[in-house]
Amino acid sequence: MKRIPILSLISISCMGLAAFGEKRPNILWFVVDDMSANFSCYGENAIETPNVDKLAEDGLLFTRAYATSPVCSTFRTALITGMYQNSIGAHHHRSGRGKNKIKLPDGVRPIPEIFQEAGYFTCIGSGLKNFDFRSLPTKTGRRGKTDYNFDWDTEIYDSHDWSKRNDNQPFFMQVQLHGGKIRGAAEKHYEILEKRMVSQFGLKPTPHDLVKLPPYYPNDSVLLRDWATYLDTVRITDWHVGQVIERLKKEGILDNTVIIFFTDHGISHARGKQFLYDEGTHIPLVIKGPGIPCWAKKA
Repeated sequence: MKRIPILSLISISCMGLAAFGEKRPNILWFVVDDMSANFSCYGENAIETPNVDKLAEDGLLFTRAYATSPVCSTFRTALITGMYQNSIGAHHHRSGRGKNKIKLPDGVRPIPEIFQEAGYFTCIGSGLKNFDFRSLPTKTGRRGKTDYNFDWDTEIYDSHDWSKRNDNQPFFMQVQLHGGKIRGAAEKHYEILEKRMVSQFGLKPTPHDLVKLPPYYPNDSVLLRDWATYLDTVRITDWHVGQVIERLKKEGILDNTVIIFFTDHGISHARGKQFLYDEGTHIPLVIKGPGIPCWAKKA
């Protein structure tokens, strides 16, 4: 069975620094739900995403990164274990939330556990104090959906935030963002989000006439409305990224943190999420950190 390359990259970078006696870097993942590569650093013209763009400017941008599945739990299972989901029986996207969960095969371990053994403080949450709307602790053995997923289980996560770690202890943090999910699927949801754009994030909603739909969609007012709202969720995601990076700066740890920004699959739309078209599997992937060249691009 093969490992997922991104996890190998992280592990090699950490072990390499430790071998040379250098200070081990913090590792921070931005994991975003339901979002394609609609960021301005990827060529999106209708909106601006300065914070993700800055990560790309200071690091490495992948132009042809693909999720191993077009739905969340199966891709996240693969990512958290480093194994292709079909090789461990976690490819069905089962969403039950009962007590019976998937059991990982012998020898397959979630990466937070490996980081813990290496002395890292492991955490999962929003990355912002007083803004943890998603990750709350679960009882031991209750890991969200039927298939292994990204939930705070006290077996493998020390906290929801790195602030509780020991002095000089490196951390492995997963910042979990709702991404495209927060736009909802009805007019009332769009209206609520538009109000939040102004009141909470200080942003104006994206005008519909700026939206350029993919050529396989009809130029329909309903689709334009939905797509504009989706682009607003991209901007909110970018805002959140900026807030976390600003916190890293204030705490003086940004330069010693490897940041990996990616989404779990593409936009939740026809030909997107749940489908093996490019729109369902092509994702953004940006990596910034010590030793990573600026403005580098990889196919």
